[in-house]
Amino acid sequence: MIDQERWEVFWCYDFWDVLYDRLQVKLPEWCILKRVNASQPLHEQVSNADVFIPTTGLVDERTVRSAPKLKLIVQPAAGHNNIAVETAASLGIPVCTAPGVNAASVAESALMTLLMLAKRVREQHTTFQQRGLGRPLGIQVAGKTLGIVGMGAIGSRLAQAAAALQMEVVGITSATSRSDFEAMLQRAHFVSLHCPLTPKTRGLLGRTEFEMMRPGAMVINYARGEVIDKEALLEALQSGKLGGAGLDVHWEEPADPQDPLYQHPSVQATPHTGVCTHDVIDAYVDLMVDNILRRREGRELVHRLV
Repeated sequence: MIDQERWEVFWCYDFWDVLYDRLQVKLPEWCILKRVNASQPLHEQVSNADVFIPTTGLVDERTVRSAPKLKLIVQPAAGHNNIAVETAASLGIPVCTAPGVNAASVAESALMTLLMLAKRVREQHTTFQQRGLGRPLGIQVAGKTLGIVGMGAIGSRLAQAAAALQMEVVGITSATSRSDFEAMLQRAHFVSLHCPLTPKTRGLLGRTEFEMMRPGAMVINYARGEVIDKEALLEALQSGKLGGAGLDVHWEEPADPQDPLYQHPSVQATPHTGVCTHDVIDAYVDLMVDNILRRREGRELVHRLV
């Protein structure tokens, strides 16, 4: 029989309201869902936590060690760069992620952003507000080259969709040589980022890389903000070297819309919504609840990282 002890499930970031609300409905009655107090350090709030749900909040070593009852970390995402995974492993605390769950939705969003950049939708909206007609001119994507950095579940789906639009796709993986990476940058009309944030990928696109790219090339980021050098990106846009940037992930979240980068007319910015579909949110919730139940009952966990 399962014990009657109540578990405190701690929501470690003060956003993602829809996910929080749906989880609250589906958690078993012996779970108490608690939300972070954004004005207080996280490590000071988690002394009674049994489960962490990090989302995009920083769950560092100090936070993990500040929760002596911690039994499980469940991440509603594939990314885990914000979690002290090694610390959790050393303490015997399982970490579960959700690889592939958001692949279709994020790939669709990346394709949407690519098309919006190509057709200059943000600038079209300005023209419409000014009661103009027939401007600006965009480009067709058929016959253009798309470089995809990261050919996992998301990148592979985007490649399929782009091929259906008669784009030429060049995929880059962690095994790709630097020379081949540079060759892709020189060739691509669009570069879409779908790689994890690691020491190797931090600042992957900076001044040197932007200088290699063809004039007017466009960058799309659905990975992590830090994969791009922010200052170098703004410089490349202001100089006209780049033709546009589509950003769904940011260096600080929520991002400041008054930041000069986001004020640039060739930047299409969205509030980290690539994953935000009913389908993905429901799948995340079901997976998290299932793993919490499995941990409670001593059963094998799904998508266990450590």
